[in-house]
Amino acid sequence: MSASYAASVQPTSESPTSAQQVIQELQQHLPKGSLLWQPETLAPYECDGLTAYRELPLAVALPSTEAELVGVLQTCHRLGVPIVARGAGTGLSGGATPHARGVTLSLARFHRILEIDPVARTARVECGVRNLAISEAADAHGLYYAPDPSSQIACTIGGNVAENSGGVHCLKYGLTLHNVLRVRGYTVAGEPIEFGSEAPDAAGLDLLAVFLGSEGMLGIAVEITVRLVPKPELARCIMASFGDVRDAGNAVASIIANAIIPAGLEMMDQPMTAAVEDFVQAGYDLEAAAILLCESDGTAAEVAEEIERMLEVLQAAGATRLEVSTDEAQRLRFWSGRKNAFPASGRISPDYLCMDSTIPRARLADMLTAITAMQDTYGLRCVNVFHAGDGNLHPLILFDANDPGQLERAERFGADILETSVAMGGTITGEHGVGLEKLNSMCVQFSPEERSQMLALKAAFDPLGLLNPGKVIPTLQRCAEHGRMHVHRGLLPFPDLPRF
Repeated sequence: MSASYAASVQPTSESPTSAQQVIQELQQHLPKGSLLWQPETLAPYECDGLTAYRELPLAVALPSTEAELVGVLQTCHRLGVPIVARGAGTGLSGGATPHARGVTLSLARFHRILEIDPVARTARVECGVRNLAISEAADAHGLYYAPDPSSQIACTIGGNVAENSGGVHCLKYGLTLHNVLRVRGYTVAGEPIEFGSEAPDAAGLDLLAVFLGSEGMLGIAVEITVRLVPKPELARCIMASFGDVRDAGNAVASIIANAIIPAGLEMMDQPMTAAVEDFVQAGYDLEAAAILLCESDGTAAEVAEEIERMLEVLQAAGATRLEVSTDEAQRLRFWSGRKNAFPASGRISPDYLCMDSTIPRARLADMLTAITAMQDTYGLRCVNVFHAGDGNLHPLILFDANDPGQLERAERFGADILETSVAMGGTITGEHGVGLEKLNSMCVQFSPEERSQMLALKAAFDPLGLLNPGKVIPTLQRCAEHGRMHVHRGLLPFPDLPRF
């Protein structure tokens, strides 16, 4: 044990297990270079995509085999050490924020594509495989994996399972939940578990649906079987401009009301289109108050018919300009702007909070109006991009963390958006998860009885509360008046959880 480590981590008087013992016992299960504990080696793991909250873990374990993984889980379980699973760290809700007295379990080395079955149209992959890599591997068979988060070039399928991720084409093809058939992994105690089946249905309770989107609270996913779909013969995208955001919102509702389910249906307001156009030159209409991207895919005949129908609906809804992609390059250029909305926002602001809530489609314009008023209330700008087809919002609140008070105002701004979403009949999250970011707002969305049932389910899988403690489910006594509470970093959800 190095002197610098001993100086940086000291066991507390209340600790039943010392930090030094944790490191020494984990070293017995991991080869050299697979356990990090020096502060400088821990720094890259101090946060995920929600950079406003940072914490150094006690250690980072990087197992390469299932035997090593089981050894880490069993050791941490025996010693009462919290575990935070981490994939690529692209999550935006703080779900992979480390626990100060816990081990961050990096699954990045589980990156093998185990099998592509073109007949069954499935892929069996390890949890650390990148989302886009699945489609790249399946391309030779004319297949691809449909859920496509904007971070798909980097995010892993294990992280997608944890957050039930979506993407710009989730309206037609569904979220991770609708495209995963089977998950195999381990409990917090290192016992093997398996949910779902490659058959059309699985016997017993549908625990696969419970596990998907559980944010690392119930177990560790190691191997995932996903559904593949045929690559469409053709895809074309309409860029529709609107002089008023309410017209754009009404156009979204009209498309769905006319029994049209586009492959993608996205909405951006004017400040967002200006930011992304300056970044990627996607060809967006900078005069429009809002633009819609409406995509159709399928056979050439299907696409031609659907594009024509959507053009009629959009024109009737008051579109001021309509442009249809003429080739694949232009279609990809239209989407490049949408998929680069987050990095484009990073170019115009030192920091931003990317919110994630869902509302009824008919309330899109109402929400944009409400957010405009909130900008004045909190003295901060907000640029907006929506998965408009399913009402999933991604307002990006721009702020400067170096300016005292701005982070707190941004947090209150975000909480106001989430609370307004609930009041409009929506939910506090669509695909980014709760993590730390939305812990307060769980108290707005769910009653004490509902939260109690969530904790009971958590306890059934993880009685000691060692997996990702202090996130997702606020403890019942912590929700204050009006469902508000303060996020306590390192807060342990079960009072009897050992500390060290």
